[in-house]
Amino acid sequence: MVEGVQNLLVIDPDKCTGCRICEEACSFHHYGEFNPRRSYIQVLRNDFEGVFIPMTCQHCGKPLCVEACPTGALYQFGNAVFLDKSKCIECKQCLNACPFGGIQVDPVTFQVVKCDLCGGDPQCAKRCPTGAIKWVRADQVGYQKKVDGAQRSARLVSLIVPQG
Repeated sequence: MVEGVQNLLVIDPDKCTGCRICEEACSFHHYGEFNPRRSYIQVLRNDFEGVFIPMTCQHCGKPLCVEACPTGALYQFGNAVFLDKSKCIECKQCLNACPFGGIQVDPVTFQVVKCDLCGGDPQCAKRCPTGAIKWVRADQVGYQKKVDGAQRSARLVSLIVPQG
């Protein structure tokens, strides 16, 4: 667990080149293999607007996934949302509740997974060559900037993912 998380993961889709290094770094950190399908961050491509969108758990201030979880497996601590796998019953209510697609199912184990901030040293941010993903102190990021980034990402994703 990340003790009293006081940092935020900030994503700027305008800086993303689609290199997918973040996916590789994440999957290697968690599974010891370079397998983007097992990454807790996914880079989506929006051909309509010609941009790439790194998507992961937004660690929301009022997380809908936490509210939807019937067992308390998802919980908020500091500025982050965590998953206690020992409490998860794989009901997948959290997947339906998250508007950002931040909760996923591992394609190998079929268990629910989500960004755990790599224990306080997010590899996606550490390895991002363009600065599209940053790990910054919460007091250095304006709340509105985080909201703006999340809304922009959601809008861009809505152009990729069919609704309905």
